[in-house]
This record gives sequence, structure tokens and C-alpha cells, in this order.
Amino acid sequence: MSARTVRFKQVDVFTAVPFKGNPLAVVFDADGLDDAQMQAIARWTNLSETTFLVKPSEPAADYHVRIFTTHGELPFAGHPTLGTAHALLESGYQPKVPGKLLQQCGAGLVELRAQEGGAWAFAAPPARVTPLLADWYATLAEALQSDAIDFTAPPCGIDNGAPWLVVRVKSAAACLAIKPDADTLARVVEAVGTHGVAVYGPHDADGPATFEVRCLMVGGNLGVGEDPVTGSANAALAGLLSAQQRRPGLAYTVRQGTAIGRAGQVSVSYDDAAGKTWIGGASVTVVDGTFRLP
Repeated sequence: MSARTVRFKQVDVFTAVPFKGNPLAVVFDADGLDDAQMQAIARWTNLSETTFLVKPSEPAADYHVRIFTTHGELPFAGHPTLGTAHALLESGYQPKVPGKLLQQCGAGLVELRAQEGGAWAFAAPPARVTPLLADWYATLAEALQSDAIDFTAPPCGIDNGAPWLVVRVKSAAACLAIKPDADTLARVVEAVGTHGVAVYGPHDADGPATFEVRCLMVGGNLGVGEDPVTGSANAALAGLLSAQQRRPGLAYTVRQGTAIGRAGQVSVSYDDAAGKTWIGGASVTVVDGTFRLP
């Protein structure tokens, strides 16, 4: 009996240049796979996330995506949302509404819209906010091995499907200089129910972006290590900037991945009239073919 194959793409997200963003594996026609098979495939690809396209159960949705890390399933994640949309559209799918997509995932329905140049953006889903108690501030400084944390913007745990502790430092240079103590950091993020920290610092006015961001993962479904470019964390940051009245305007940009040799580019825009925050970026396909299943 011949082996079963399904369509497969590996795309780089938040970049238009291969190998400079955050890679994502996308498996099409995955309705016949069970949870264990999806998890096994995600472990094998060994990427931060692997997504599986299945038929939507919501009539309005264009598609349904399931998102797996090497450790478990996430209800939502940002770069898988953009990368899956890119792969689906490149395969020939025509949206129900031109220029828009409606994604069904574990977090519910997520809107996407086309941007200039072929990029797409997603509307940040609702988030739960948990401030880090001041009792943990000294331990956080020890965990990040940094004296540049800007505590005038209180660190907060933000959970929009992928939980992050968002921390502001005084500059982009301070962000890039962080060398975390993983064991101590794990204790801090656990205090707000997250498995990673998203550190951000402002660039100078003539810098390459508005903010530099680094996402450091210390366990749970997020895994361990530094994530190259992170949609969920940038959505969390965008929401926290609004809540703390620190928005740099109605739009700004982020550079992420610098510390590990990537060059991720994230765009953020606020639509206050509609009450939405859009997180966008380009995607590029690197591998296109079929996936052989056992």
C-alpha cells in the first residue's frame, strides 16, 4: 500500500527574505490526523510551531487552523496565523471576502486583512492582563541581569492565547544586552502564569524601528530558548502600550531576532474607531511540496 501524502509548505514569517524571520511548517488536508499524529509531526519538524489546516466548523470562517509547538497545542499564536494565511492563499485559496480572511482557531475567530505589498495583518485577540507584583521586581532584574528595566511601565503578564510577561527596558541597546538567568526567570514568569518574557526597548528616533523586542521562553508549551519573531508577544505589547498610555502613535514598527541573527519586521497599527489592533508582516515560502505520513 502506498504511503499517504499531504500538501506541505515551510514558510518564513515576518520577513520577505528567506532565513531571516520565524519559520513555520504548514500541513494541509489534516482532517484525517488525530491529536497524537499532529503532535508527533510537530515534534519532528522541530520548529517553534507547526500548523494543521482542517475544515472549519464555523460557517463564516475561511479555514480552521490547529497550532502545535513541540510540546503541545496553543489556542492562538501570531506568526502561525500569518504564515498559515500566506500558505493557504499561495495554494490558490480565494477568500470569502476579498482582502480579508476569518481564521477559526482555539481562541475563536481571528480576523486578517491584506496590507500593501502582499503582506497580511491579524487583529489582536482579547487578552487577560495580570500585573507582576512589585515584590518580584528585584528578582526580575536579577533574572534578566539588567539594571535598565523601566518600572514606570509596570511589567504585566498578557495572555492572548500564548502567555508572555511583557517588560520594558530603557533602550534598544539594553534589550539586546540582556543575558537571562533561565532558572530565575522561570520563577518570575510563573508568578503571572506565563512561560516566557517579552522584553522591549525603544530605538532612537533615527533607528531601524520604533522598538527592539526579544522573546525568551522558559518552558511550558512555548518551549525553551529565544523566539525569532513573535506575533502573539507583539500583540500583547501593543495592547499593554495602550493600557499604559504609552503608544508612540497610531502606528509603529518592531525589529526582533537581532540577537540570534534574524531580521524580523513587525508592523503595528491601531484602529480606535473599530477597537482593533492590527499586527502585520510579510511571509515568504521556503519549502513547497508534500509531507509523507506513516
